[in-house]
This record gives sequence, structure tokens and C-alpha cells, in this order.
Amino acid sequence: MDTLSSYKILTITHKSTTLKSIGNFVLPDLDSEHSLQQKLQTIQEALGLDELLYLATCNRVLFFFTTAQPLNDRFLTQFESVVYPDLPETISLKGAASTYSGNSAITHLLEVASSVDSLVIGEREILRQLREAYERCFKVGSTGDSIRMAMQLAVEVAKKVYSTTRIGQKAVSVVSLAIRQLLAKNPPRDARVLIVGAGQTNTLVGKFLAKYGFQNCVVFNRSLGNAQTLATMLGGAPYALSDLPTYKGGFDILIACTGSTNAIITPDLYQTLLQGDTGEKILIDLSIPNNIDTSIAETYNTTYIEIDGLKELVNENLAFREKEVTNVQAIINERVGEFKKIYKGRQVEIALREVPTQIKAIRQHALTSVFKNEVSSLDDDVQELIDRMMAYMEKRCIAIPIQVAKEHLAGVVSSKKI
Repeated sequence: MDTLSSYKILTITHKSTTLKSIGNFVLPDLDSEHSLQQKLQTIQEALGLDELLYLATCNRVLFFFTTAQPLNDRFLTQFESVVYPDLPETISLKGAASTYSGNSAITHLLEVASSVDSLVIGEREILRQLREAYERCFKVGSTGDSIRMAMQLAVEVAKKVYSTTRIGQKAVSVVSLAIRQLLAKNPPRDARVLIVGAGQTNTLVGKFLAKYGFQNCVVFNRSLGNAQTLATMLGGAPYALSDLPTYKGGFDILIACTGSTNAIITPDLYQTLLQGDTGEKILIDLSIPNNIDTSIAETYNTTYIEIDGLKELVNENLAFREKEVTNVQAIINERVGEFKKIYKGRQVEIALREVPTQIKAIRQHALTSVFKNEVSSLDDDVQELIDRMMAYMEKRCIAIPIQVAKEHLAGVVSSKKI
């Protein structure tokens, strides 16, 4: 039996479906801890999952969980009905998802953390996203000891991969690819930049904008506090997202990336934002699904940059990094083998936690119930001796199974006499 059989992964990525389709599987409205806790708890209870981690990025939705249930068609059908009851009829979870169990699940987790499964191989951003997803899920109580151990392994392996292989050299993220296309248009550094969304992706965009000297930026976001943080970094002005329809400052570059599952920049809103300007605009949409209605690029004078359109640029750096994938896989395979022993030891340790308590209870019951009359008839010195003898036996009885378990796990047969 696979020691790691309880580990499972269900994921929808750029490898199993189109990038636009991934948006259908992003869970909406999980900005607050309360909403995340409620959603994950509902999923766990309905599907019988012991632990659950949820990760969503621009090219991946991943559920990492522990359960004794097999990932068969029946489970996938139930999963879809619980998690995605409103999927369009033309889309099915079974057709879009990849599943992994046991050793394969841990291997896939390490591949994700080490970026060999990323849209852009060698992109370290995924490790940060994975860690932050874990921290959020841990905070709301959906993860436990098993996922903690797996995440610790994932972080350790990813750090080793990045420090001992060349997988991260010439790394080009989706954001930097988009910025590269932006710079290719040679916009003036005082171009009016309108940013919609102030999350992780647009914060990274902001760092590039600051690096290349863009000085005229405004930021719109649902949370005005986050808008203020990004705007301060860019020396610009923050606005609430609700103020966008009345904004009259115009723009030359529009960058959008939010957690919304619907287009925020609609044709009508875009027309309003133009303020009658007919010049060419640069639109950058880093959202899945799109935050800028795709019909805008067809109707107006624009250079439209979106994730789907970045695939060709992504391919340019694959040849170099793919040479390193073999080295990365060797590291991953070695560590998965080591993890099996560590995980098995941890399960034994957990199973033995109750041994001291139970032995103490047996000792107490023997002295106060089973042999109560006999012990009470003895003088104080004898009672004290019996108590010390019982205490010694208690210690030895606790130590023996723990020592034997450790030796067994280490493959050692001990002939030491107790």
C-alpha cells in the first residue's frame, strides 16, 4: 500500500484546458478569511476531506487535500456538484481536471513549487503564491499536520532546486513578459497609466513600472487601503473601484488584474474612460477570466496584451530551462522517497501519543482499584517501594514501543536487552 495514499490533488491548469476556461474554476468572493473558511469548510464536510488547501493563480486552480477516498469518476462527479454546481453545460470538471494520488500527488506538489509545472518554467512566483495560499488555509483551520509536512517539504525542495540548478536562470514571468511587450511600444514615461486592481500581480506590475520610470499612475481597487499602498509606491493617486465610472482623467495604458470572475472593463465603461480620445491605447489584461471585455480590442484602436497572447513569448525561454528539468526531477524523486519514511515515522509518532496517558491510567487504576485493599494493608515503606517500582515500569513501558518503532522505521533490528 502507498504510504502516502491519503494525499490527493485535483488541479485545472494550462496543460489540461485553455487559460480562459480556467476562470470557470476559480472560486469567487474569497477575499475575507470568513468567506474562505465557510467555503472550504463546506467543501470538506460535503466531500469528507480531512484537510484542504486551495490555490488559484492566473494559470492554475489547485485543490490539495487528504482523504481515504479514491479519486474515481464518482468522486469527481460529487466534487463538481459540491464545488461547481453552476458550471456552464459545455464545461465539465472531469474534462478539465488532472488528478494525482499518493506518491504522484506529492511529486506534483513539488513540481509546482519548483516551477517545472508552471506556464513559465523557472518562475519563482509560484512558490510565494503556494506559501501564501497555505498560510491563508492554515489560518482558517482547513489544513492540518499532513499538509503542513508536505508544504514544508515543498518549500525545502523548491529552495534547493533554485539554488543548485539553472531552472531559474533567464526566468521570465507572465508579468515581465507583458511589461516587455509594453516597453516594445516605447510609450513615454509620462504616459497616463490606469491600474485596476492592487493585488499581488499588479503589485509586481507596479514594481516594473517604477523600475522603468513611469511617473503618472492612478490605482483603482475595491479596498482603498491596498490602492493607497500601490499608488504610494508609484507616486500616484488611489481610488475606490466604485469611482471608476466617474473618472475623467483619461489614460494611455490600462492594466487590469483583479479577483473578479466577470469583465470589469465593459465596452460602455471603456467608452466613458476614453473621454473622447481616439488615440491608440495599450491594454494589459493579466486576469483569468479576462477583466477587460475582449470585444474592446476588436472595436477600438488598441494594442491588447493578455495571458493567452503571451504563450509564444513563453516558448522562447523553454528550451534553456527544459534542459534543467531532468536535474530538478532527480531532486524531487529523491526527496519523495525520503518523505515517505519521514511521513510513516510521523504517523507512528502520532499513534503512540496516547501510550503514556494509557499506561499512566493503568498504573493509577491498579493502585487505587484493582489492588487497593492489598496495597492499603502494607506499611508505608512497602507502599513507597511499590510506587517507585510501578513508576519505573511505567517509564520503561512507555519507552519500549517508541524505541522499537524508531528502530523499525530505521530498518534496524536491535538485540539490546531491556
